Amino acid sequence: MNSKATIIPVASGKGGVGKSIFAANLAIALAQTGHSTVVADLDLGGSNLYTCLGMPNKYPGIGDYLKSGVIEFSDLIVQTPIPNLKFLPGDGRTPFTANISYEQRLRLIQEIKKISARYIILDLGAGTMFNTLNFYGLAYKGMMITTFETPSVMNLIMFLRNFMFRVISNGVRHNRKVLDMLIATFQQPMTASSREPLTVPHLLKKIKEMDPGAAAQLQKTCSYYRPRIIFNMGDHPDELHILKKLDTALANGLSLTADWFGFIFFDDAVRRSAKRKEILIVKYPDSIAAENIRRIAVRVAKSWDRPIPDSAQRLMEDARKQYRKK
Repeated sequence: MNSKATIIPVASGKGGVGKSIFAANLAIALAQTGHSTVVADLDLGGSNLYTCLGMPNKYPGIGDYLKSGVIEFSDLIVQTPIPNLKFLPGDGRTPFTANISYEQRLRLIQEIKKISARYIILDLGAGTMFNTLNFYGLAYKGMMITTFETPSVMNLIMFLRNFMFRVISNGVRHNRKVLDMLIATFQQPMTASSREPLTVPHLLKKIKEMDPGAAAQLQKTCSYYRPRIIFNMGDHPDELHILKKLDTALANGLSLTADWFGFIFFDDAVRRSAKRKEILIVKYPDSIAAENIRRIAVRVAKSWDRPIPDSAQRLMEDARKQYRKK
């Protein structure tokens, strides 16, 4: 693996929250500050990241690589009009790649880890398909994009819940007895009156009863994951008052600590740029959304490799400061 590269998966629990626009413009912001950056379209089955980069859909991509067997992976990566930024196309020219095989997924992950760049931004598909969950697991710190709408927040929690269950399942895959127990637990109907809440602590407790060593290792593995959460299309900093409740839900249900990493105000320039296939941060550099994304890029460069103490309070203060400038 390229030890100098920082891989940043960008995911969302549902579509329509601005994930691809954010991923593209975050990559551009990092490149504009002098960092060699590659942005990869891993929304297999729905690749359209090229539109957010103002590029034509004419290059072979991951779909062609997986299906042909003769294309060199490194040849897929193309230079964008932005200095320091390269693009790895997805499957915009190749149909039926949404459900790639386990072997193809491993092959793709191995190649992504070899990419030479300071930052590798992965634009993942929305939702919780196994491909998406596994790509999100390429790094202990990945980004999640959500809006403040209730369905979006609920799907954020559902994504992280399914991701942690996937981590736990992968961690016991060599112990057939424990794995069978987990599968049976996952398949129990929600109407079971005697069923305990299906949480990470509950699953680890059940695993500990069967294999204490595996449970201890899984507890350690789970503690490594620290999602960085971005709120998009916000109206007012006061919307961030939900963070205390979300912190409690993630800690109690998923044994997760999140860093509240960014707040992007609603900005009609985003809609205009998407409609015209323009690059937001280039065409509308003075827009509030572009400014918010640049601030997130600075945060990535300065703080990505360490936890952010009091991240909820810091984000609230930063959002209020930006709001006063609007």
